Amino acid sequence: MLGQDQAKLRAVDFFCGAGGMSLGLTKAGIKVLAGVDNATDCRKTYESNIAGAKFIKHDISTLSARELARRLRLRVNDDSLVFSGCSPCQFWSKIRTDKTKAAQTAFLLKQFEKFIRHFLPGFVIVENVPGLHSRKKQTILPEFIGFLESLGYAWDDGIINANHYGVPQNRMRYLLIATRLVSAISLPPPLPDQGLVVSSFIGVARGFRAITAGHRDTSDFQHTACKLSPDNLRRIRMTPKSGGDRSAWKDSESLQIDAYRGRDEIFRDVYARMYWDRPAPTITTRFNSFSNGRFGHPEEDRAISLREGATLQTFPENFVFHGTNLNNLARQIGNAVPPELARRIGQHIVTIASNG
Repeated sequence: MLGQDQAKLRAVDFFCGAGGMSLGLTKAGIKVLAGVDNATDCRKTYESNIAGAKFIKHDISTLSARELARRLRLRVNDDSLVFSGCSPCQFWSKIRTDKTKAAQTAFLLKQFEKFIRHFLPGFVIVENVPGLHSRKKQTILPEFIGFLESLGYAWDDGIINANHYGVPQNRMRYLLIATRLVSAISLPPPLPDQGLVVSSFIGVARGFRAITAGHRDTSDFQHTACKLSPDNLRRIRMTPKSGGDRSAWKDSESLQIDAYRGRDEIFRDVYARMYWDRPAPTITTRFNSFSNGRFGHPEEDRAISLREGATLQTFPENFVFHGTNLNNLARQIGNAVPPELARRIGQHIVTIASNG
């Protein structure tokens, strides 16, 4: 249990991106001191939305513990300190990506260790793709867990579905929580079957007016949708509402994709619509593209908009994203930890700190 002088938990959010984890921890009553990230394009988004937190633009591999302590006035062995490390996950992801670039992210967890070793925070959070856990032989996860144990941390980890933590997506994630305040710890308990489906979050009834592909919203609501090529516009118009997929136009000589001819059962979620009455698929960095997943609007002939993607990620309406283009903004949104998931993680930590 924290002493009177440590009653308020304080956090540093490593690999903070746009600030999803920081926002959720803040909503849980944890004071976020700073977000650390090397992505310049996230800076304005983070600073504009995470009140009172600094954005430290720095490559974690060259940032020293001494420099971090100086900037944030951190103490060693501070029971009230929370370190969150949600590093870029391309290396362990099943989603096709640039493996050369992604390989550079493979050992960021190792870089995170040096700050834990130096400061010995009261709590450690790691959130990542399931591949970090399921491909243990190819990752440094066992070594990282052994490192935590060597410092006296109790820990629990596992694969969770964010849909069981207030997020309207079937978003499977690896989650680890560790602490040195108690001898045993568990992950936050899931709450399945909450009815968190797409229609409960987006749609005309939820304040999202009907728009067409290519619509640009210059307001802070950012209800902007990507353009569609003439062929893709024909494809989505032929795709049945609420869950339809490319099988609807597989026999069209002009619309069928060459790579999928005669292969109707593969990649069925590509060029598909979301279901109104189901959770959304994982909101990725390319959710604004009809051709990159089940990202077609359930009813309108377009991919979901930036604000719809952000809402399905549980960002509030007043959270404004700043970037150079639509793909940059979509990447910030898709890379983020859903704030509601982060809030529930934060609440769980607050409870442990209060009762430990």
